[in-house]
Amino acid sequence: MTAQQAIPAGYRQDAQGRLIPESMIKPIDIERDRLVRHLIDRASELNSQLADFKAAAFGDVRAFIEMSFEEYGAKFGGKKGNVTLLSFDGRYKLQIAVQDSISFDERLQAARALIDECLAEWTEGARPEVVTLVNDAFRTDTKGEIRTARVLALRRLEIVDERWQRAMKAIGEACQVTSSKEYLRLYERVGDTDEYRPISLDLAAIALPAEQPLQPAPGVH
Repeated sequence: MTAQQAIPAGYRQDAQGRLIPESMIKPIDIERDRLVRHLIDRASELNSQLADFKAAAFGDVRAFIEMSFEEYGAKFGGKKGNVTLLSFDGRYKLQIAVQDSISFDERLQAARALIDECLAEWTEGARPEVVTLVNDAFRTDTKGEIRTARVLALRRLEIVDERWQRAMKAIGEACQVTSSKEYLRLYERVGDTDEYRPISLDLAAIALPAEQPLQPAPGVH
């Protein structure tokens, strides 16, 4: 890494690394730079605060679960699952959701070969809906990856053919959990209904306040 270039007083560095005298920079460009840096600084502070909040929230929830386990003489450990906590009045809900990332190993190809054997016989006698389901399940997405949920959905089909059953076993054994992520979700009850709306911490999902019409200054008509 190269050392950052020292910028002399009265100069600014442009996007190409050139030193430009401030006297040659348009006021609108200076104001744009000020605005961007101001908002980035605020965003960085919020990002740090959110990271601290997330770490504290997961820690507090785990500590509470351990305390709840201890009440019954149980030990908290092993694989962590989904957890929902409600405020006493039911107005607020907190969820810790665990999402596993699943991939398939080479046994998926064995399953596909067995399924193809079945389809080779079945297509002559009909069952077009099964053919459509299978082809759609093994179709890759835009990233070239198999869509896990659709492959696993094949196991719900009640087909008694012995080759199909072996194929479904191969699919089950081909599943590999590659990683797990925990998500914190917060909700607030909508009035007196059973519906909850999320309290979003995603900047893109937060609605702006309704814009108010501009009011003329006093004495201006």
